[in-house]
Amino acid sequence: MLVTKTKANEVSHSWLLLDGAGKSVGRIASEVARLLQGKHKPEYVPYHDVGDHVIVVNCKQLQFTGKKWQQKIYYRHSGYVGGLKEEVATTVAAKDPTEILRRAVKGMLPKNKLRMKRLNKLKLYPDAEHAHQAQSPISGENLR
Repeated sequence: MLVTKTKANEVSHSWLLLDGAGKSVGRIASEVARLLQGKHKPEYVPYHDVGDHVIVVNCKQLQFTGKKWQQKIYYRHSGYVGGLKEEVATTVAAKDPTEILRRAVKGMLPKNKLRMKRLNKLKLYPDAEHAHQAQSPISGENLR
């Protein structure tokens, strides 16, 4: 059996469009992380960036199950003593509706040198309008 290695410059990166209206944050975040890594492609290798660009619209309409809107706490630290900050999911969503999905996807990507490169291919929009019509994105809903 002949095995060919895929070179990083030979991979085509397409643009995929997902709609987040009425979907659970975790479900759509795991799907986005899979598409950003390129695991849906036959030429996937973990050490090359073969993933696609992903556009997620209607991030304002994402849902949590249960009481997570009031109970889920996001932490960040300033680096100084006593610098731990906490925010509830409702306040994070009020400031920026796309931040919840961005943090969920970031946590699902592998912690390596490709993480920020893959995360930069994620474009999130709170409403249905997006600025990537020129890239002619295809629907990523049926890429299982």
